[in-house]
Amino acid sequence: MTAESTNPKAWTIGLVGYGEVGRILAEDLRAQDVKVVAYDLKLGGNKAGALREHAATHGVALVASHADLARQSDFIVSAVTASQAVPVAQACAPAVSKNAFFLDFNSASPGAKQRAAKLIDAGGGRYVEGAVMTSIPPYRIKVPLLLGGAAAEELAPLLAQLGFNAKVASTQLGISSAVKMCRSIMIKGLEAMTIECFTTARAYGVEDAVLASFAETFPGIDWEKQGAYFFQRVIEHGRRRAEEVREVAETVREAGLTPWSAQGTAERQAFIADLADEGLFGTRGTKTFARSADWRIEADRILAACKPKSQAS
Repeated sequence: MTAESTNPKAWTIGLVGYGEVGRILAEDLRAQDVKVVAYDLKLGGNKAGALREHAATHGVALVASHADLARQSDFIVSAVTASQAVPVAQACAPAVSKNAFFLDFNSASPGAKQRAAKLIDAGGGRYVEGAVMTSIPPYRIKVPLLLGGAAAEELAPLLAQLGFNAKVASTQLGISSAVKMCRSIMIKGLEAMTIECFTTARAYGVEDAVLASFAETFPGIDWEKQGAYFFQRVIEHGRRRAEEVREVAETVREAGLTPWSAQGTAERQAFIADLADEGLFGTRGTKTFARSADWRIEADRILAACKPKSQAS
């Protein structure tokens, strides 16, 4: 760490993952004139142009590898897909700066977080698990964040200076992630069940009766609005959600249970992601994609895609 390590705004912050989360964090950190470097595997693919354009607009330096990022960073934030949490730690560990903080933002199981921590700590860094407790876009850098691990109490006040809304859940690794994973059994499950329930109801023409019943049982929820929101989020982020819920299923297994519900949720999320990748809901990156205020439009698209070819006409 540098002599300025107690002043986080003087840090170089490395973002591994320059997707939606990484770009939001970059924008909010650069707005404070904090130096940001970033790396993403997509920099070598057909989406590199959009990432490079965003980085240039906001003054983010893109680097060529995990190792390049780790060497330059006083503080690393890993914000990738759940399955990449341990591989990212493995890629950064050999080059991590001594005593650099490594905040794992990823929705991985407690066991995965513990494996990642061993890699970073063995490399001389200080691993902290972070559990993001709700959707990031509305809150941006101030999204509620639970921290865990031996270095969590030291990192928490430094994060506050950068505008994060973080609190320490435990100095024991895995507790924060367990909270996140257990929450996701319910939240991601509700998304999947809503899509399955609403779309099936639409197929039988009974959606109005079903929603009226929900409104009577749960009068505090606007089911039309909630349904539209769930459809949109899964259409746009189903691939990432499916990966997360597979980690949820692993968390359930680590507890000794069979993850029947989590497995089903992951399959439904992945099913919608497959349809989105096929272009069923429009083109990614345009206003036509996952932006309908009426969930029925999306349900009808799903039903049309699922209808046997003999009935399609």
